[in-house]
Amino acid sequence: MRLLSAISLLAAGSLLAEAQTTPSPGSLESARTAAQQNPSSLDAVIWHARFVGYTDYSSAVAMYTEALRRWPDEPWLLRHRGHRYLSLRKFAEAKADLSRAYELTRGKPDLVEQDGQPNPSGIPTSTLQSNIRYHLALAQFLTDDFQPAAEIWAADAEVAKNFDQRVAATYWQVLSLARAGNLGAARRVLATVRGDWIIIENGSYHRLLLWMKGELPEADLRASMSSPLERQTIGNGIAQWKFATGDRVGSAAARAEVLATGPSASFGFIAAERLPSP
Repeated sequence: MRLLSAISLLAAGSLLAEAQTTPSPGSLESARTAAQQNPSSLDAVIWHARFVGYTDYSSAVAMYTEALRRWPDEPWLLRHRGHRYLSLRKFAEAKADLSRAYELTRGKPDLVEQDGQPNPSGIPTSTLQSNIRYHLALAQFLTDDFQPAAEIWAADAEVAKNFDQRVAATYWQVLSLARAGNLGAARRVLATVRGDWIIIENGSYHRLLLWMKGELPEADLRASMSSPLERQTIGNGIAQWKFATGDRVGSAAARAEVLATGPSASFGFIAAERLPSP
């Protein structure tokens, strides 16, 4: 990736990358080698920390922290460290990083974020700013700040450039509104969801929305849980919706099913952990 002049931007107090346009190195070993060979490359440093962060969240946080000493107020670093703070259940730290990244990027052109583990289509579906908003709103959701989370996800859904972004934002917006006690608003948002949306990555969120809308039987929704991640994602969605709509027994059962798959740093698992116990 070609970066803007590090010297001139550091003199101004901030280093903002043009974009993370380099494709994924493909492995931790390749990412480590690239970072060792190009220690002044922000892109290489980020990729190395991203791959470390797939299995070792604390080490990744330490790497981002060290990089932030070299590149203070770099939104890419704050975005990724905030994500890994969520993995570690350090919600206050995540909010601080992601709020800062949000302020640094507000009103600026958005940038495509390359996937570390590309989807089958090889098409990135998210951006720097959408990821900042998404993770910030998630940090709010996980600390019961449901209304502010719903507002961010509503804005995210409105500016989404593809159905994957829109369905993810809409899913969490609906859950945030429901958990805030505003089921009427949640159902109005659900009414905008269509079954013919073409989804590349976020099929579980799409099916959950259709289930909450009443267009997909729960048995069919559960039948689609073909991986541990889907069991956590879909199980949490069922638990959250049933909790918000008053079915506390059903919510507790779904929550227990999710927690039985763990431990995990998936957002579905972490959100299920945060649901009140029966």
